[in-house]
Amino acid sequence: MGQTKYHPLIYAYLKKYQDDPTSRVFAPLAEAYRKAGLVDEAIEVAREGLRVHPAFVGGKVALARALFDKRQYAEVIEELKAVVEDAPDNLAAQRLVADSSLMLGRVADALGSYKMLLYFAPQDIETARLVHELEAQAYQDGTLVLEFTEHPAQDAIGEDPEVKLNKWIFKVERLQDLLQRVERYRHRVS
Repeated sequence: MGQTKYHPLIYAYLKKYQDDPTSRVFAPLAEAYRKAGLVDEAIEVAREGLRVHPAFVGGKVALARALFDKRQYAEVIEELKAVVEDAPDNLAAQRLVADSSLMLGRVADALGSYKMLLYFAPQDIETARLVHELEAQAYQDGTLVLEFTEHPAQDAIGEDPEVKLNKWIFKVERLQDLLQRVERYRHRVS
């Protein structure tokens, strides 16, 4: 039986970690393990490293990624809750919290994290689409409530009833499209 060969980075990080188990190299080692499919080893190394460096954000993110791969979404959120509160611009942590919240069906929490991602990375078109889809779902579920504001000036002028009707039809069709996208996303991630 032949010995399994892993990426040379694993061996390099492992050597550094064995030479100095108190170093922060545990985080890239855990990430290398995870990418090689050794998720349990990644979790173990990350937890060991975090015992020595409990506030090391890179270690927490490495652990959270491995936990996400194991579908331990509640643990991901618990691990990164303080990180996203202290550093909401940590996009990797914010994404993991958002995705984990969504996987747990916590749409409002996921939406908050995705909006934070969008705030710090407004060019992220995929996140923008997802925010719109989740907002539509949350409105439909009653988690969020649409607020209608009065437009007295527009009402005073009046609008052609057919134009109003067409605008409402467009809005309804847009919401239906967004809901279909949410359903496709659900099926894609499950």
